[in-house]
Amino acid sequence: MPLTEEEIRLLPDLRGVRLACSIHLEPKTVPSLEGLIDRGAALFLTTCNPATVRDEVVDRLKARGAGTHAWNGMGAVDAAEAVRRALTWKPTHLWEMGASLTSALAAAEPGGPAVAAGMECTGSGIARLRALSAGGRFPGFPIYNCDDIPIKEGLHNRYLVGQTAWHAFTERTRLGLHRKRVLVVGYGLVGRGVALSARSLGAAVSVAERDPARALEARYDGFPAGSLEELAGAADILVTATGARSVVSARHVSLLSDGCFLMNVGHTDDEIDVEALGPRREVIPFVEEARVGGRIVYLFARGSMANLVAGQGDTLNSFDITMAAMLAGVRYTLSDEARSRPPGLHPLPRSAWEGVAARAAAG
Repeated sequence: MPLTEEEIRLLPDLRGVRLACSIHLEPKTVPSLEGLIDRGAALFLTTCNPATVRDEVVDRLKARGAGTHAWNGMGAVDAAEAVRRALTWKPTHLWEMGASLTSALAAAEPGGPAVAAGMECTGSGIARLRALSAGGRFPGFPIYNCDDIPIKEGLHNRYLVGQTAWHAFTERTRLGLHRKRVLVVGYGLVGRGVALSARSLGAAVSVAERDPARALEARYDGFPAGSLEELAGAADILVTATGARSVVSARHVSLLSDGCFLMNVGHTDDEIDVEALGPRREVIPFVEEARVGGRIVYLFARGSMANLVAGQGDTLNSFDITMAAMLAGVRYTLSDEARSRPPGLHPLPRSAWEGVAARAAAG
């Protein structure tokens, strides 16, 4: 990952920095986290999604001196304890995917850690931060939006999530998409990439989208679009890509056809109300069978982020760009300029990441 290695070389002396990270703890994050440790930063690591944790990654980083409280499949109580421990650790900076640490700080009594600045890297996290701001509960430090920079949302979100999710699905199920009817729920950049990738693999794709402007975009891209209620019953594979909670509810589950697969590619693991499926049994790894109203419904990757739970996520060469951009964002967040901005959500400045874009384009 040469772009990431270059960003590690550009890091300053980080002694005195205490960086709490709530991110995916999987192998491709190791070089950046070890690079931060090598530059002198103290790290506390927890996860934004227990289903994507690789325990061997946690063990390796713990051996390098990082504080940790994360393991694959940890429950809600342990996840809440991880947030508490991360904040009790008194971080000076935050690197997040999902805004769990910031949300906990916003709800806490005064007297918590003196955080100088933070960075958020997911659309679902940005939505949480905007809700905090609208409710007048934003914590007293600046947070930088890394999700909306073009080389993340325009590359990772738009192209790579869908591609790698379908790789994981076909590898684990041994099913191709030809003659399959795929319903993509949500037509943001991730949903668009999922839909276009599915069509390129032979599926007949439709889109469920509440936002009329996005539904119009889907139609202009050549996809039938309508409501989830209208389209769910015709799907062989239903994929959520919204970042919102319980998008597929018990009411929608009751509409599914016999043999339908449910899959989620969004950041959060609660887009599908899996409890509405009732008892489930694993038929092959990463595929569970449920009987709903006399029909069989299959749940893929436990309803969690399919490309990282059932697969390996982005390819190394493509993720190199995304990780280098996030590491450049961390470097900016640690700067005097970053912490001098007023509390609130700020765009990550172009000056922070344009060097990564230039080197990637030149390569």
